Amino acid sequence: MDKATLIQIDPVAVHAVDLDLLIASLNSELPKANINTTFRVCAFLSQVAEESGHFLRYRENLNYSAEALLKVWPTHFDKTNVDKYAHNPEKIANRAYANRMGNGDEASGDGWRYAGKGLIQLTGRDNYRHYAQATGVDALAHPELLTTPQVAVNSACWFWSVNDLNHWADVEDITSITKHVNGGVLGLSERKALYIQAKKYVHIN
Repeated sequence: MDKATLIQIDPVAVHAVDLDLLIASLNSELPKANINTTFRVCAFLSQVAEESGHFLRYRENLNYSAEALLKVWPTHFDKTNVDKYAHNPEKIANRAYANRMGNGDEASGDGWRYAGKGLIQLTGRDNYRHYAQATGVDALAHPELLTTPQVAVNSACWFWSVNDLNHWADVEDITSITKHVNGGVLGLSERKALYIQAKKYVHIN
């Protein structure tokens, strides 16, 4: 894949951080994960483009307003506490991700430490630990590694493989892939649009 192809798929990607290294990392890592057909590459690109804000960030955006917190995480925030957290990403992560996915309590800082990072927004201490064990990348001790292009792509490919998302890509089931990646269907229409766009430019035998 070259720069022109990625930009044709997602024009916003022209502003990606270190676009050349991102392209090189995609070309290196995708074949290792058997993301090697038109359907698989297009499905992967459509998901990671949406998750990474069109390749503009490798870290989850947690800068939520009070109104957004009440809507997105009503079980963690209510009118009695939301003003203490609004527009404070670290505090939001520590509360929203506490005591789940292998994270400690709010005071542990795990929520922020292991908030979504990488092209597919790997989240939670357990996922970082499993990724580190599988790849040798010391993501548990150094989660910031996932914000570098090479590891951002590698971690997304690992997640794709362990969840067997090629299976759904082979039958063009973007909805099922989205549920695995997102935990719901947030941004589904955008992911489907990116997938259709990718198919115009990616052609692999």
